[in-house]
Amino acid sequence: MESRWLEDFLSLVDTRNFSRSAQARYTTQPAFSRRIKSLEEWVGAQLFNRATQPITLTLSGERFRPVAEDVLRRLYQGREEARRIGDVTANTIRFAATHSLSLNFFPSWLRSLELRSHSFNTRLDTSQFHDCIHLLQRGDCHFLISYTHPDIQMHLPFEHFVSKLVLRDELVPVTLPDSAGQPVDRLPGTEDDPVHYLAYSETSAIGRVVDQMISAAPEPLHLRRVFVSHMAAVLKAMSSEGRGTAWLPASHLAREFADGSLVPAGDERWNIPVEVRLIRSRDPLPEVSEELWALIPTEEDTTWG
Repeated sequence: MESRWLEDFLSLVDTRNFSRSAQARYTTQPAFSRRIKSLEEWVGAQLFNRATQPITLTLSGERFRPVAEDVLRRLYQGREEARRIGDVTANTIRFAATHSLSLNFFPSWLRSLELRSHSFNTRLDTSQFHDCIHLLQRGDCHFLISYTHPDIQMHLPFEHFVSKLVLRDELVPVTLPDSAGQPVDRLPGTEDDPVHYLAYSETSAIGRVVDQMISAAPEPLHLRRVFVSHMAAVLKAMSSEGRGTAWLPASHLAREFADGSLVPAGDERWNIPVEVRLIRSRDPLPEVSEELWALIPTEEDTTWG
């Protein structure tokens, strides 16, 4: 049995789609399918029900999932501890975060901590949401900085991972203003004149939150999807060019709201509260990482997913 088979398994649990997981794992779909089949043969049971769309876990798969998560966590944690012996970078704190948080949150947040203490040696790995999750699961980073919301499933068991709240934020639908300062696109739109919608891709965590809000809205939202990207910064640029409405973190919009270059496309009922949390393993971290963790004033909790 190969460790990559467990990574493949957990990727497929996340995406529930063979082609998307194959792409995320940088292989072809036939090769990915063969590896999943090899894992099932090793386990001696079918792990996925392929007759459903999207695919689902079988009862055997549900039982195997926490085992796979725990085995990988322990394996990569052990590797990390082995690497740490004699590692000249042992005093470097490693973070993982999505592109949006890396650009718009991390620099000022880290500076605020350092003003209360001292400068830290840090490394920030920036990737898509699920890749960041896997970095934490594998022990390839000390901390994950992530948006959290009840609709975001992170698959980080509370018995192994803990978080601290670092920012309360909200997703706000924004659009270009007209000459009178009023939104060019106005929610909820109409059937005859739908709002041009700039959407997040399927790999985006906050995109899932927006999609859930749209599907559960108390009144119909009339939207016409005209653009898709996994990066909030790209959606922001497109909205600033008058291409449509995008749900963006309010914390990223202070300058635009101040100068009026972007305005809300609707009232507050379309805003979505989210949180930014720092998430870590419950296993002991290097001393300098524990020092940074202690600087964050909020209490440890597991209410983030």
